[in-house]
Amino acid sequence: MTSSDKSDNASGAPAEPTGQHTGITAQDWATAAADPQYRAAVVDLLGALAYGELAAFERLAEDAKLAPTLADKAELAKMASAEFHHFERLRDRLTEIGEEPTAAMDPFVAALEGFHKQTAPSDWLEGLVKAYVGDSIASDFYREVAVRLDSDTRELVLAVLANTGYADFAVEKVRAAIDKDPRVGGRLALWARRLMGEALSQSQRVVAERDALSTMLVGGVADGFDLAEVGRMFSRITEAHTKRMSALGLAA
Repeated sequence: MTSSDKSDNASGAPAEPTGQHTGITAQDWATAAADPQYRAAVVDLLGALAYGELAAFERLAEDAKLAPTLADKAELAKMASAEFHHFERLRDRLTEIGEEPTAAMDPFVAALEGFHKQTAPSDWLEGLVKAYVGDSIASDFYREVAVRLDSDTRELVLAVLANTGYADFAVEKVRAAIDKDPRVGGRLALWARRLMGEALSQSQRVVAERDALSTMLVGGVADGFDLAEVGRMFSRITEAHTKRMSALGLAA
């Protein structure tokens, strides 16, 4: 998965809970990182995010080649540049905390490449929907995790999930295409449902394969979620997906 659609609440993403931070969430990185399991979980998280941003840059640059107009090409190129800047921030942070960025990213290459192989778009519109839907699911997942992080890491993660403008761009283009030819809507709705299934499957697989991340989610590190909360988390992500589909003019 990638994260080129950094959605906000208007597009259905889970909101960051408000209130007092406690435990790990009230600590800075220097304090929280004293726990080696927590440190390993954060390195995994930053590695996954960094590779996602790098992949998003590459894909948006490729999508720009398929853009039907020069204006669309320029917009995608600008978004690709923003993604690369996000990658640089994550890479630099990994280096700053004494981790080798490539080594941190390596464990997530196969899963992300597998997702892209299974969901190669056949045209411009499918590419737009893929980035909007698939990347939004990834972004929602990272936002859910971010609220359980130390203050320094949480700030960085939320910053690199900032909206690049892709959501509005994709909605405008897809809705215009459906208005022009309503038959397009049915095909894209089926495509989006397939993307949803593949994205959730890959997310769950990555978490299951990384002990530190899974421990963070099910409990034991960073005031982590319990199993019931994991289920509620994925329910919130699914609900956000349904709202985005509506924004696109598609049935979930």
